Amino acid sequence: MVSKKITIKIPTGLEARPVAMLVQVASRYESSIYVECEDKKVNAKSIMGMMSLGIAAGEEVTVVADGEDEQEALDQIEKYLTDK
Repeated sequence: MVSKKITIKIPTGLEARPVAMLVQVASRYESSIYVECEDKKVNAKSIMGMMSLGIAAGEEVTVVADGEDEQEALDQIEKYLTDK
């Protein structure tokens, strides 16, 4: 299992379209992937779960991946969330 704190650099934060793209990125991997924000933890492959977080630009989240391709999954999610 790997985890990393990531600051959201997508200008609009995680609204509908960026969440859909994040779910697509996460769904490419076999690993279980979760995003934690404050006291909430949701499956990164769930659009409804991710939308429920309401994460704004500049907020910090912890991404946790567990499985065979966990490091690659974490790296790609970090790249997506921090690429302006």
